[in-house]
Amino acid sequence: MQIWVDADACPNVIKDILFRASERTGTLLTLVANQAVKTPPSALIKSLQVESGFDVADNTIVQRMEPGDLVITADIPLAAEVIEKGGHALNPRGQFYTRENIKQRLAMRDFMETMRSSGIQSGGPAAFNHGDRMEFANQLDRFLAKNK
Repeated sequence: MQIWVDADACPNVIKDILFRASERTGTLLTLVANQAVKTPPSALIKSLQVESGFDVADNTIVQRMEPGDLVITADIPLAAEVIEKGGHALNPRGQFYTRENIKQRLAMRDFMETMRSSGIQSGGPAAFNHGDRMEFANQLDRFLAKNK
């Protein structure tokens, strides 16, 4: 089992949690992004810079991941592809995307996109906070303990 990170939009505090978890559990961790991403020196942690372009990082993750791998992403379409391929998807706020909830999340995403394109302003997600960090760390620890 390996952890893949959709790193372009992943908060730095989440990356730090992932770095520590990778070292603590001996889990391979790969950050995929369109730009260079700093990682600590480790044989377990690497960064993969891909070409710029729409969904290039997402497509790279889906192509390289294996069933059972964990992908960290807030991108709902990427999460759907990961689940379809037999992987696990966790967002930076500590919520797992599952076969049971992914269709509803995709539908809501598409609905909100339609609303925004018609000019309706809905605001954005709440600011990332300490509770989100804690929930992510707790979910990640539970997952790694169960799947190592």
